[in-house]
Amino acid sequence: RLIDDMVETMREYNGAGLAAPQVHVLKQICVIEVNENPRYPEAPAIPLTVLVNPVLTPMTEEMEDGWEGCLSVPDMRGMVPRFTSVRLDAYDREGNPIEGETKEFFARVIQHETDHLQGMVYLDRMRDFSTLTHLAEWNRYWLGNQEQDDLGRRRREGSFFRRADQGDGADGRHRACLRPDSRRAHDVARGSSGSRHP
Repeated sequence: RLIDDMVETMREYNGAGLAAPQVHVLKQICVIEVNENPRYPEAPAIPLTVLVNPVLTPMTEEMEDGWEGCLSVPDMRGMVPRFTSVRLDAYDREGNPIEGETKEFFARVIQHETDHLQGMVYLDRMRDFSTLTHLAEWNRYWLGNQEQDDLGRRRREGSFFRRADQGDGADGRHRACLRPDSRRAHDVARGSSGSRHP
């Protein structure tokens, strides 16, 4: 039931991922899906993926900066470095092993979600806070002409990810209570999972 509720919440708020701790359940579970989502129409599709006890291992030292946000830190944005390729070892909801290498957009999403499983948000991954900005200022100043070019490149390369998540449901179900954000709340992945810290 927990996983079904998480998937329902993620879809209801057009999120691309949700981690169990974000609905106040201390289990190593996250769900991810991107399928014609209106909040990031140019993002590569990701089929519904349920990860139990995921562990990430960087496959390269190469990292790429990308804008991230999170409704765990409402209405803020910041540039966050992520590994461009990580190995994933996890189990699906039936207990079958999942293993393989993920890259670019999917790698970023998984890093973000597994960070939540370790009690981390994107602020913990930022090199510094010089780019940390409120959503209104982010839209007004960072997305000027020069930034639009960079944003377009990141979308084409699949390294820009937007997501909405977090909270607790008053109905007793494992649902997120999200603050509506008509400006496209972006959430993005973070470092590694388990005890491995990039």
